[in-house]
Amino acid sequence: MSHQPVFLSTSALSFAWPDGTGVLDDLTVSVGPGRTGLVGPNGSGKSTLLRLLAGELTPTGGAVRTAGEVGYLPQDLVLDTGRRVDEILGIDRKRAALHAIEAGDPAEEHFAAVGDDWDVEERARAVLDQLGLGSIGLDRTVGEVSGGESVLLRLAALLLARPDVLLLDEPTNNLDLYARSRLYETVEGWPGVLVVVSHDRELLERVDRIADLHEGGVSWYGGPWSAYREALAAEQEAAERTVRAAEADVRRQRRELSDARVRLARRRRYAQKSFENKVVPKVVANTRRSSAQVSAGKHRGLHEERLAEARERLEVAVEAVRDEDEIRVELPSTSVPPGRGVLLLRDVELRHGARVGGFEVRGPERIALVGRNGAGKTTLLRTVAGELEPARGEMEAQVPLRFLPQRLDLLDDALSVVENVARFAPAATGNAVRARLARFLFRGARADRPVGALSGGERFRATLAALLLAEPAPRLLLLDEPTNSLDMASVRKLTAALDAYEGALVVASHDLGFLESLGITRWLLLDDGLRPTTPEELREVLSTVE
Repeated sequence: MSHQPVFLSTSALSFAWPDGTGVLDDLTVSVGPGRTGLVGPNGSGKSTLLRLLAGELTPTGGAVRTAGEVGYLPQDLVLDTGRRVDEILGIDRKRAALHAIEAGDPAEEHFAAVGDDWDVEERARAVLDQLGLGSIGLDRTVGEVSGGESVLLRLAALLLARPDVLLLDEPTNNLDLYARSRLYETVEGWPGVLVVVSHDRELLERVDRIADLHEGGVSWYGGPWSAYREALAAEQEAAERTVRAAEADVRRQRRELSDARVRLARRRRYAQKSFENKVVPKVVANTRRSSAQVSAGKHRGLHEERLAEARERLEVAVEAVRDEDEIRVELPSTSVPPGRGVLLLRDVELRHGARVGGFEVRGPERIALVGRNGAGKTTLLRTVAGELEPARGEMEAQVPLRFLPQRLDLLDDALSVVENVARFAPAATGNAVRARLARFLFRGARADRPVGALSGGERFRATLAALLLAEPAPRLLLLDEPTNSLDMASVRKLTAALDAYEGALVVASHDLGFLESLGITRWLLLDDGLRPTTPEELREVLSTVE
């Protein structure tokens, strides 16, 4: 790390995708030392902002300034499965030179490659140990590690590089409880500038401040997530009070304008009657009528101006109240009678060696599938979904099922959202597809955006819409880490929808709070076979070092 002042800043930063879709506009923000949690609704531009700060995207306007070296961990991490661990860590050339020197080769280029870093292997193993990856050898390939381990492996590379600024985008996705605890320790001990985008409340409790990206601007809140929620709730309560007061003022101004119009109408009728009955001379009556019309115009204009001002104050007050758009998940009617066979596995062994044995699902069961990273949860779900053949045994799905993979790779990046969803339901009309997409916040032109330009949360919504509109409707849902890319409002909505679902569920997740909210009827731990467990036992087992 450098010893110069470290910071990140943007000046009038703007960014739009090649199709013209705007993401950020005239954003000016500065981040100094400490841990910052960057939060905001899906699609607000959090991941895009991190990519701009990391230099992976070029702004369409404005500028990004960084003082110090920047390290970036992307949300959708893809590593070449053929590369070795030491290559990912960036120490392969130094290791090769070190081994050559140890073998007796005194070539100058070997000493130049090593430099002063003679303990590079020891440092690498220490970092791997710190992240719970001590059992992974430096000569293994990425294809031999799990998705969660590959995230930690990339983080280990960043820790070895020791950048001044660390940018993390949803780093706890796919991590089990033990791996998450390791990452939490790393975040808490980070000495420089750290910005993390996450929906993980436990992680956000470990930051110094919250930066809330909302409607194109950033609001700052001191303290962790809980302090931010309290402050935001107080702000919203005050904003709602202001709205109520502004609404009352509008109603009062309307009444006063109406009353003024009634009074002025009466005065005009009185003046007209006096003229017709010749109560006063014609010249006087004309003067009074003219004066009354001028007075009426001024009076009416004054009240109309007051009403317009009251309405403007109301509009400003309403804008201060957040009305977060949430997905409206309406699952099809897919009830499964109690006792009805749904899924049957007989003496199954997975392709990667994990033994499952017998496994049966009946009726509207809700099964939580949990286990350490690399235990085979995703492989089991893919086998049940028919994407993989078991190495041994038989699998029989007795009802229509749908599988939501954690990598969200069901959709074609080159096609629009509406085109992708239509592929899953060829008999549905275009209007039916768009109506379903509107419930997932893809309205109008948003439904015509290419999937490749979507944020992680938007991609999740599009994938879920495609599965639920598919024919036939699913009576068994297989979900693999479904909350990974969702903001907290969407997680709440998804939880409510799954709670109302009458079919069978098998959910693989490391988020025990989310699983407990689903009314799970059976907890299964995949660890050298499937065995029953409980949330209490899981917290102990998954947080224990092997």
